[in-house]
Amino acid sequence: MSEVFSAASADPATEGAEDLVRARAGDDAAFNRLVRPLRRELHAHCYRMLGSTHDADDALQDALLRAWRGLARFEGRSSLRSWLYTVATRTCLDTIESRGRRALPMDLGPASDRAVLDDAPLTDVAWLGPYPGTGPGERYEQREAVELAFVAALQHLPGNQRAALLLFEVLGFSAAEIATTMNTSTTSVNSALARARKLVAEKVPSASQQRTLRQIGDARVREIVAGYSTALERGDADALVALLTEDVTWSMPPLPHWYHGLDAVTDFAVRVPLTSCGSWRHRPATANGQPAVACYLRNDDAGAHVAWSINVLTLSGERIAEITSFVGPEHFTPFGLPSSLP
Repeated sequence: MSEVFSAASADPATEGAEDLVRARAGDDAAFNRLVRPLRRELHAHCYRMLGSTHDADDALQDALLRAWRGLARFEGRSSLRSWLYTVATRTCLDTIESRGRRALPMDLGPASDRAVLDDAPLTDVAWLGPYPGTGPGERYEQREAVELAFVAALQHLPGNQRAALLLFEVLGFSAAEIATTMNTSTTSVNSALARARKLVAEKVPSASQQRTLRQIGDARVREIVAGYSTALERGDADALVALLTEDVTWSMPPLPHWYHGLDAVTDFAVRVPLTSCGSWRHRPATANGQPAVACYLRNDDAGAHVAWSINVLTLSGERIAEITSFVGPEHFTPFGLPSSLP
């Protein structure tokens, strides 16, 4: 049990065992002490399963409520951590069954070769969302497991394959443990794993963003982020283009159109954010373990620059290969970002 409890004390395992006894007797404070060290990783698991920070919030709340109500059924044959992951996974599978998967614009159709000036949000699509934090303070594998390409690929998997892959590859559960979690056989788990690995291998680059970022170095990454922000604020197309790869993509959920290739992306950038939108302000951020930029657009009625989008940057070498602009002020609160800037 000692791996579950991280509070600094002489014997955290003993304290954890005492809290478990108290929690079973109805002490909600003891239960909160038990789950507090695991909240962050359980929330990240729910996000990987569901592709939405808001859905992850709801799923984690529901899972912990289920765990609290069912704590008497926890017999201690596995760690409390394993049991909570079982409850959280089943909660997420229920959500997937009722809501389906989340998408990015490239899941809906081919890229546009010229800027679409009247692009309107699609409100009937469940869109993938960004995930806050997971910067240098998180373990390498935690950051890698929420990278945008990986989470987007997971959304193409049925719920059972998604769960099996995450529990096995990310969290280190055995096939037998996963079978218990999912009320199925080990054979079925191994089959789901094989199919999931095949699809993810087709959609996720072999080099993770974590590897790329380590090769580039923190100082150069900060320079790229600052250069991107400055180019947008100054309307400097040449400076922006100099940061992009030849096969760059730019997508903006919930807007359905997206752009692929330097010519198309340049046409969009010049005709929309660099000239048509007005004044921009930016703040650096971290999303999905990747560099990101919080974009604020001038609103004269509000007398301020208001929250517009979280732009997640995917790098290749020292250039930007993908820009995913998650449009909407609702994305800013989970990042702890202000709703406006002067």
